[in-house]
Parts: sequence; structure tokens; C-alpha cells
Amino acid sequence: MTHKELKLAPKIALYQPDIPQNTAAIIRTCSCLGTILEIIEPCGFIFSDKRFKRVVMDYYDKKNIIFYKSENEFFNKKKGSRIILMTTKAKNSYSEFMFNENDTILFGNESSGVPNDVHDRVTERLIIPMIEKKRSLNLSSSVAIVLSKAINQKYLNEY
Repeated sequence: MTHKELKLAPKIALYQPDIPQNTAAIIRTCSCLGTILEIIEPCGFIFSDKRFKRVVMDYYDKKNIIFYKSENEFFNKKKGSRIILMTTKAKNSYSEFMFNENDTILFGNESSGVPNDVHDRVTERLIIPMIEKKRSLNLSSSVAIVLSKAINQKYLNEY
């Protein structure tokens, strides 16, 4: 299925991402699936990094990316909105959660996730269930899995 513009999906937010290739792949995913990407700075790389440019190609569109200078700026702008944190420290599965198109799905950075104070400020914490003794999925894979689920729910609810 192809479409001109979706914009029915929740926003994706990245907390201080530190691997340029993952961020670039997430930009491509958000671009192709029609959702906004929000990045909470500081990032662990610069956007002129050749590893970033190699993966992002021509999918980098500044009008679909919102940058926040800090987590406080992010949370202040999100007052009254649901923020769903994807974390390995949750009990509830993303697959049983009902996403809304106005939600923001927050992902921690690759090396340390998010600090405890961010855990305390979100609306909900969800996990992608995995087999035992595995630490985590790649960040860009996790975004694709959860965003696809949220979009699928939207289509199933409409028809």
C-alpha cells in the first residue's frame, strides 16, 4: 500500500541519540511512514557525520523533525499529551497498548536509555517482549516495530 501522506501516526521522540546510523535509519522510517520525529538534544554526534549522511540519504527533511534543546523543553511542550516510553524496564507490552495519533513514543539512547527522572515524567512505560537472556533490540528496529503497530491499529480502527 502506498499513500501520499499519512500523518495519522504518533510522533517518535529520541532521547539524546548517540549512534548516527540509527538516527538516520529512524529518520528514513519516519519519513516513509509519515510521522514526525522529535529529537531531544544533546546528540552524541553531529548531523554532518559521514556515517549519518550515508544512511539518511535524501530522507532528511527538516520540516518533519523537531529538535528540543533539553528534556525540560520537551516535557514543557508536551504538557497534557501522552508520552509513552519504550523501555526494557517495563511490564506492559506495546502489543496490547492502544496508541492514539496524538501520542509521542519516546525511545532512550543506545548506550544508557533514559535517566530515572524521565521514567517518572512519562504517561506510560511499555516493553517489546523478547526471549529470555537477550538485552535489547537495535533502536531503529524497535522504532519500526512500535510505529508499525501504532499505524496498524489506526487502520484497523477506521475500517
